[in-house]
Amino acid sequence: MSETKERILILPPIPADLRTELAKHYDLTDDRTEPGLRIAVTSSMGGADDATMASIPGLRFIGCNGTGLDRFDLPAARRRGIAVCNTPDELTEDVADFAIGLIYATLRRMAESDRFVRAGTWSGGARMSNSVRVSGKMLGIVGMGRIGQTIARKATGVGMSVAWNGPRPKPDLSYAYVPDLMELARASDVLLLVMPASPATQGVVNAAVLEALGPKGYLINIARGSVVDEAALLHALETNAIAGAGLDVFAREPGLDPRFLKLENAVLTPHYAALTNETRAAMIGRILSDIAAFREGRPFRDAATA
Repeated sequence: MSETKERILILPPIPADLRTELAKHYDLTDDRTEPGLRIAVTSSMGGADDATMASIPGLRFIGCNGTGLDRFDLPAARRRGIAVCNTPDELTEDVADFAIGLIYATLRRMAESDRFVRAGTWSGGARMSNSVRVSGKMLGIVGMGRIGQTIARKATGVGMSVAWNGPRPKPDLSYAYVPDLMELARASDVLLLVMPASPATQGVVNAAVLEALGPKGYLINIARGSVVDEAALLHALETNAIAGAGLDVFAREPGLDPRFLKLENAVLTPHYAALTNETRAAMIGRILSDIAAFREGRPFRDAATA
């Protein structure tokens, strides 16, 4: 007699590749009212609030596709004895690579120059105006966790200087710590956001910060759209109060504000920083491994109690 597979609840949205791999090992259901469900899988964008957890009485494990936990009620999970396992390490290198690429794409106007060629403007005899050098620029990083530190390492490798801002200094880091965000914005040629989304970071990059960044400064956001006052950012880009922006995240995704689409000084990408074949394989492997560890009673990292 074949072994009965455990049922796993899918809390959408999750990527199709993850669902496919889960289905090779488990029976999947989208019905949270089914009895006996212990394990659920969701994403950073989907999260799980207290009401969701309460609606699944037997729930003891949530696997999260992604790093961000801002849409999870971790105190509720801890109170209910539910483990929450995300994928914090698997995407670090590729997200950091993407951040550096987004800096180049924005300052060196790569997406704009692609459109220039495809539109036939170059073959018609026109020439683009100059772009801006990346090496020698000051990169201000807001958030110096795993990804921020990896970006800093890569940025120094291409000749940028690095300073950073966060809730508290980290004496083991050699980069200059700037406790005031406004001061960091004034000192930066490029201000890069990689901090977690939380009530404390909601709209923290506001009109005043963008004014401090100034007409020669660039904003790069690979964190969450919520950390930026998007109305202020649109106004700054439309009036050239800042030089440009490279944005992988938005306040509303995928239905971003259509005003962005008209801006030549903004590089727009579809929340794409972590999407490489290698990272996807590693993230899926981590989720499967954590589920197996939970089922077998082996140790695993639980973000709800970390």
